[in-house]
Amino acid sequence: MTDSLNLPDPPARRPHTAGGRALGAEGGASKRGIVAWAMWDWGTQPFNTVITTFVFSVYITSKSFGPTDPTSQALGVSTAIAGFFIAVLAPVLGQSADRHGHTVRDLRWLTWVLALISAALYFIAPDPKFLYFGLALLAVGTVISEIASVNYNSLLNRVATEHNVGRVSGFGWGMGYLGGIIVLLAAYFLLIKDNPILPVPDHDSLGIRLSMIVCGVWTLLFTIPTFLSLRDKRAAGPAGSQNIGVVASYVALGRTIQRLWQTSRQTLYFLMASALFRDGLAGVFAFGAVIASGTFGFSSGDVIIFGAAANVTAGVATMAVGLLDDRLGPKTVILTTLVILVGCGLAIFILHDQGAIVFWILGLVMSACVGPAQAASRSFLARLVPEGRSGEIFGLYATTGRVVSFLSPAMFAAMIGAGHLVLGSGTETQYWGILGIIVVLAAGLAVMIPVKPVSEHSTIEGSD
Repeated sequence: MTDSLNLPDPPARRPHTAGGRALGAEGGASKRGIVAWAMWDWGTQPFNTVITTFVFSVYITSKSFGPTDPTSQALGVSTAIAGFFIAVLAPVLGQSADRHGHTVRDLRWLTWVLALISAALYFIAPDPKFLYFGLALLAVGTVISEIASVNYNSLLNRVATEHNVGRVSGFGWGMGYLGGIIVLLAAYFLLIKDNPILPVPDHDSLGIRLSMIVCGVWTLLFTIPTFLSLRDKRAAGPAGSQNIGVVASYVALGRTIQRLWQTSRQTLYFLMASALFRDGLAGVFAFGAVIASGTFGFSSGDVIIFGAAANVTAGVATMAVGLLDDRLGPKTVILTTLVILVGCGLAIFILHDQGAIVFWILGLVMSACVGPAQAASRSFLARLVPEGRSGEIFGLYATTGRVVSFLSPAMFAAMIGAGHLVLGSGTETQYWGILGIIVVLAAGLAVMIPVKPVSEHSTIEGSD
C-alpha cells in the first residue's frame, strides 16, 4: 500500500521561524507515517457512512419508532442541536489542543468515545420508547466525530509537506470513503439484508443493531496504527498561554477572526467560500439517495449498491486528483470540480424522466468530484495555517461550515415547493430539489472564484 502512494521522502527538517506556516515547520512523515495517519479516516468513517447516512438514521426514522413525519422532524431537530454545539465548541477546543500540545491525546480519547457510542446504538431496540435515547446518542456521536475531525485535520500539517499536501489530503479522504463502504457492504450482506449470510435471528432489527457493534469494533481496531505512529509534541502556542479560561478562549478566537480580517483577508474569504460549497457537497450525498429512490425508482437494494459504487468512485478519484492538487494547486481542483458538479446537477434535472441510467452515469460523475473538492479544500487551508494554530484554524473551518449547514436542506425543500408552484400541487416535483443543491454549489463557486491562490495569501500574524 505504501509504495503505491508514490510520495517523495520527507526533506530534512528546517528550523522554525517565528510566524512561519505549519507546513514549513516540520519535514513531514514517512510513507508509513502517512498511511498510519490516514488509517484514522479509514477507521472512523463507518460512523458517517453506516450510522448517519445509510443505516442507523434510516432505522431510527422508520415506522418502528413512530409515524415517519414526527420521527424525521425529531432527527432534524437533534441534528440541528448537534450542529450548534459543533459550531460553538470546535474552534475553542481546537485552540485548547494547540495551547496544551495534546492534539493526539485528545484525538485518541475522542475516537474511543466515538467507538463506544457507535457500539451502544445496539441497545436502541425498535420501539418508540427508545427514539429519543437513540437520537441523543446519534447527536452526541456527531459532535464527538466532528470535534475529533478538527484534531485529525490539524495533524495534516505534521505528516505532509508543502510539496505533497494535496496527495496526502486526498489519500486520507480516499481511505475514508473506501473504509466506510467496506463496512457498509459487509454489514448489509452479512447482517442486514433479507436472508443474510450470517444466521442472524429475524426479529427486533437485530442485524441492524449488530452492525452498530461492528462499526464500534472497526473504529477501535483500525485507528490503532494512528495512535502508535503519532505522538504529541511540545505546545507551539504562545508562551504562558496554556492555561486560560473558556471566556478568554472565545476572546482569543475573536482576535483571530479580527486578525484574519486585518492581515489575511483572503483566508477569511476562503473560509466563507468553503463553507458554502462544502455544504453543497454534503447535500449531494445527503439527498442523492433520496432522489435516486423517489425520482428514478431505485429500490432499497439499488440504493445500497449505488452508494457502494459512489463511495468507491469518490475514494479512487480523490486519491488520484490529489496529484493534480499538488501540481496545479487546490484552487484549480476546487473550481473545476464545482463546475462539473453544477453541470451534472442541471443535467439530472433536465433528464430526470429518462430512466435510472441517467442517475447512474451522472451520479457517479458527481461522486467522483465530491471527494476531490473536499480534500482540496482541506489542503488549501493546511497550506495557510501558521505553526501552533492548526487546531484553532481548523476548528474555525468546522464552525464556518456548520453556520451555513442549513442551506442545502432548506434550498432542497424550497425548490421542491417552487416546483409545485410552477407545475401544480398535484405534480411530483422531488427532482426540483437538485436545483437547490446546485444553487448552494454555484454560490460557493462564485465566492471562490475571486479568492487568491495560496501563494498570494498572507499568514495569520501575531499571537495572543
